[in-house]
Amino acid sequence: MPTVALFKQDGTKNGEVTLNDAVFGIEPNETVVFDVVLMQRASLRQGTHAVKNRSAVRGGGRKPWRQKGTGRARQGSIRSPQWRGGGVVFGPTPRSYSYKLPRKVRRLAIKSVLSEKVAENNLVVVDALTFDAPKTKEFKQVLANLSVDSKVLVVLESDNDFAALSARNLPNVSVVEADSVSVLDVVSNNKLVITQTALTQVEEVLA
Repeated sequence: MPTVALFKQDGTKNGEVTLNDAVFGIEPNETVVFDVVLMQRASLRQGTHAVKNRSAVRGGGRKPWRQKGTGRARQGSIRSPQWRGGGVVFGPTPRSYSYKLPRKVRRLAIKSVLSEKVAENNLVVVDALTFDAPKTKEFKQVLANLSVDSKVLVVLESDNDFAALSARNLPNVSVVEADSVSVLDVVSNNKLVITQTALTQVEEVLA
C-alpha cells in the first residue's frame, strides 16, 4: 500500500499515512479519465444559445410582390432565410449538453486521477486545518509552510467552514468538500492538499 508523509499545519512532519491501495494505488486509466472530464465539461455548458427563425423575426407580413408577371423569382416574405434580415435556418436553440456515464466508469476515473497524484508526489496530507476565524493571510501562510506554490485543490471535511472561507479569495486555490471531489477538479490543479479526516471520508466512499 502507498504511504505519504503526514504534515502539521505549520509544515512539520507528523508521521506517515497509509493510503488505501484500491483508491490511491491503481493503474490510471487515461481513456476513462478523458471520457469523464469531457462529460463534466459538457455539463458545465449553459446551452443558452439561440437564433430567430423566420417566424420569430420582425416583418414580412405580406407578399413582397405578386406571384406571376414581374419576371422576378416568386417570394412569399421578405423575412425568408435568403433575404437580408431574414430568419436563420437550422441555427442553435437552447438545449442541455449534460449526459451521464455509468457509475463504475466515474468511480474508476476519480480513483485514476487520485492514484496519479500519489505517483507524481503531488498529494499532501495534513492532519488538520484549524482556524479561529476566516483569515486568508493565515491560510496563505499554511500553503507556504507546505511548500505549495502552484494551482492547488484543497479537500476539507464538511464542517470546516473557517478553512473554506479563509481560502476562497486566494488565486489558484480551489476548495471542495470530501463528498464533492470531481475528476475535473483534480486534473485542473497541480497539487492536492487534503486533511486526514477528509482522506478517510474519500476512502470510505471509493473503497
